[in-house]
Amino acid sequence: MSARIVYTDLDGTMVGPRGSFWHTAGRDLTADPAAALLDLHRAGVALVLVSGRTFEQVVEAGRIFAADGAIAELGSVVSWDAGRGVHRMAGELPAAHAGRTPVEVMAELGVVEDLVAAHPGRLEWHAPWHATHTSDALLRGRVDPLAVDADLAARGLGWLTLKDNGAITATTRMTLVPDPAPPRVYHLMPRGISKGAAIAWDLARRGLGPEDAVAIGDSVSDLEMAPAVGRLFITANGAVVDGMADRIAAVPNATVTDAAMGEGWAQAVRASL
Repeated sequence: MSARIVYTDLDGTMVGPRGSFWHTAGRDLTADPAAALLDLHRAGVALVLVSGRTFEQVVEAGRIFAADGAIAELGSVVSWDAGRGVHRMAGELPAAHAGRTPVEVMAELGVVEDLVAAHPGRLEWHAPWHATHTSDALLRGRVDPLAVDADLAARGLGWLTLKDNGAITATTRMTLVPDPAPPRVYHLMPRGISKGAAIAWDLARRGLGPEDAVAIGDSVSDLEMAPAVGRLFITANGAVVDGMADRIAAVPNATVTDAAMGEGWAQAVRASL
């Protein structure tokens, strides 16, 4: 398909190891993603960054990559015009908490502290990056999101959900118990907020439809973009994660790239032009 707009995840998708746009998954130097980005801009196709990063971080990255918009905190904040236009997605945040950020509400209720205590050594703040999030509690660890969601519902907090945003490399700053499985990043946030819902809102704002859009990602949370676009690409590095193959097979408009992050992103961009 020939797209009018491309929505792309950043980490593990558009950028590779340590956020580099110039390295392959194997840490070799490459100019392929940059060349594909140039092709995209020359074709007049809009680029929107869709990330779990904060609003400020995604808007700044948008300036670097000449993006036409940015969606931050896993779909919580939609922005355009270099961050001057902003729309916050409320999801299922209870009306009783209207006017407050989800993070403020969770802090008052002690939600994260209770979850960390219930999963000792398996869940912790994704420090130091969690500190500036306002719409989601950014965590890391090795837990079952469905089990956490069930626990939240049993405590009357069913309006919250824990979303898996992919694996990360273990570091010495983490206090998680040793485990051969890589730790994962999680976003604790109101239900009804997703990358897909944010894309649908942004497309409506632009007067476009799913048939005009392509999305590129690498994680479970990126699969939520599929219903909002005509075609979803998952980079090869995301497709090999345990359980992802079955999830991808259930998404009729999803395609897996031949290459991993960066190079796979370039492949997806060129297939969209």
